[in-house]
Amino acid sequence: MGIADEELAEQVDKIKAPSRGRVVARRFFAMRQGRLGFALLALMFLLAFAGPHFTRWTYTDKDFAAFLRPPSGDHFWGTLQTGADVFAVTLRGMQKSLIVGLLVAVVATTLAAVVGAFAGYFLGWTDRVLMWAVDLLLVLPGFLILAVMSPLFAGGAWVLFVIMLALFLWMITSKVVRGMTVSLKEREFISAARFMGVPAPTIIFRHVIPNMSSLLVVDATLNVSAAILTETTLSYFGFGIQPPDVSLGSLIADGSKTAVFAPWTFWFAAGLLIVTVLSVNLIGDALRDAFDPTSKRRS
Repeated sequence: MGIADEELAEQVDKIKAPSRGRVVARRFFAMRQGRLGFALLALMFLLAFAGPHFTRWTYTDKDFAAFLRPPSGDHFWGTLQTGADVFAVTLRGMQKSLIVGLLVAVVATTLAAVVGAFAGYFLGWTDRVLMWAVDLLLVLPGFLILAVMSPLFAGGAWVLFVIMLALFLWMITSKVVRGMTVSLKEREFISAARFMGVPAPTIIFRHVIPNMSSLLVVDATLNVSAAILTETTLSYFGFGIQPPDVSLGSLIADGSKTAVFAPWTFWFAAGLLIVTVLSVNLIGDALRDAFDPTSKRRS
């Protein structure tokens, strides 16, 4: 019996519980909306970054023999009033919108996590100062500030646009993170680390923030669609990505003038925007259900 017990113990040791990431991934892909959202978003990325290799036109090229022409073998999605290839400029605009959306989401979620965690962990004056800054940003007119600063975004300075846009998308999440941190700091493993003399920043980055990963992942995903829509709106009014570069917002703004008699100048960009935002929202909803073990929708 002793040998049998040892063999059984060895077999039990070999059985490893699946990691949380695998469990969440399994739940995510078990949902129809998760699979659909992932497939659509993957298709949008593939089209945006691989599609330009299938045409001889670039987004800066002009065909002066084809102004406002409908889709054809030479111009897959037609041309604009300037002779630009709609396929090339639309994919360039989608590239820019996807990059802006992803970068803004990462910056905004990271800022929310750090500020909220520090405010909730230290409380006192640290909490008051940080939350005062959050409240101040909440009442500032972000759209107006970005509109005033729009001349600074020209000449390839779109990274500044990303930073400024991210500064107005993190405040609500930081308040949620602060409340969760106040609760987490009273847990036994946080108290044990504190009694062992572990520095506070180490506790925050190694124990507090990782325990809020589900919230932060879902928030970052939803911030992608929020950032894309905000960038599109600003670019529509001429305050976002500046010429000579393009984005979906600027293309929709230009195409709306000719949408009635030349619908290809408007609907390709608008359709890709709708599909992209829809896919990101589907992924965000599926992730939220995958992280929540009590979700009724998943069952």
